[in-house]
Amino acid sequence: MSFQNAGQLLARFKELGAERVFCKHLSENDNSKQQIYLGGSFEALSSFPHGEITAYAELKRPNFKATLDLYWVGAATVEQAVGTQLILYPKYPEVRLSGFLSGCKTAPAEHLQQIPREERRGTDGRVLIFGTTRDNRTLAYLAPAGTPIANELLKKFIDTPPEGLFLELTLPVGSDQNRDAVLAALRRIHAAGFHDSCRRNSQGIVIPYKASNGGGYTLEALLGITPNGKSEPDYLGWEIKGHSSNRVTLMTPEPNGGFYGERGVKEFVERYGHDVKDGGMYFTGGHKVGIPCEATGMTLRVIGFDPLKPKEFNVNGAIVLLDSGGNEAASWGFAQLLTHWNRKHAFAAYVRYTSMKAPIAYRYETPVLMGEHTDFIKYLNALCAGAIIFDPGSKVTMAKTAQSTVKARSQFRINTRDLAMLYEKLKEEKISN
Repeated sequence: MSFQNAGQLLARFKELGAERVFCKHLSENDNSKQQIYLGGSFEALSSFPHGEITAYAELKRPNFKATLDLYWVGAATVEQAVGTQLILYPKYPEVRLSGFLSGCKTAPAEHLQQIPREERRGTDGRVLIFGTTRDNRTLAYLAPAGTPIANELLKKFIDTPPEGLFLELTLPVGSDQNRDAVLAALRRIHAAGFHDSCRRNSQGIVIPYKASNGGGYTLEALLGITPNGKSEPDYLGWEIKGHSSNRVTLMTPEPNGGFYGERGVKEFVERYGHDVKDGGMYFTGGHKVGIPCEATGMTLRVIGFDPLKPKEFNVNGAIVLLDSGGNEAASWGFAQLLTHWNRKHAFAAYVRYTSMKAPIAYRYETPVLMGEHTDFIKYLNALCAGAIIFDPGSKVTMAKTAQSTVKARSQFRINTRDLAMLYEKLKEEKISN
């Protein structure tokens, strides 16, 4: 038995846990030898729940690679292609899908072979459909040229041309993976006024939260989000960012290189931080690329990327924090940051809140800013332009003693007025009735 129409296929994808479904009209050079083209920027990474990104600088064409947990779907079958990976070529830039037939007997290999040059017509009627799930699988189905599903979807490409390479498909009723569902949830929260400060514990139970930094925790709790520290979107594929001022935290990746990467946050703060009255030490200060920070004497640099020469992108590049002596105090490799940024920030809602002190409570305001489609190059451009700053808040209490405790906070922040630099589309949405 095979699928007779797109509705049957979408129902099957939903049955297998798909929360988002999108498709690509293939070209003749999308095949197992030349790989499948997924876009001319790193944004394609954000569409797929990939594994860790690894740099391969030694290759003839230096690139990044990331594993992809891909399964070919049939009406009664699901089988993994065990060698699937995403390959990022920064020189072009572009992302391609590779190894998608490996070890999979039910993969549509006959429809993904290279077409001999003398048989090429310049057009192609194949459509490749992807579905992504909450547990980080990617489902795939190829509709061959001339089949009912291919014809149905090609008509959709003509009737409602997508903004990018992929055409979004709507899952059957009951699916909540969409922009409107996020806005509907935020409207309910806004309409309820002030909410007592709270958070969800590791079991998902809502408990009171008494500290003064509960705005984000409370919003997550209201949305049913349990903090887990994973680099995944918060809610229905969207990252939810609560903020009380114009400056918002984008991400908090810990350095994986330099003195910090080798010795850890405690020794880093004790070496580079400043004393405070309670016997502790802090490491703070706003660091912009190329400008020495007055508070620390350190300078942030981007190594391996030049906004004026983007094709010279170095896959072994990094964001580096140099101390006053030119030593590498901390660094974040591009591969590490690529993984974090593209997994978590493709779609983001920035929600401003106000607070009251007694009792501690938060109200979530209108409008919200909805950012859609980003990639790592946009992030690096904003960093080099000084729009994104490294603004740490790491602390060691009872420093330089055996009883010391550590709080790591390596945060990169941006002003809301500059958010448009990060997204293809940034739109204000009212959440008031």
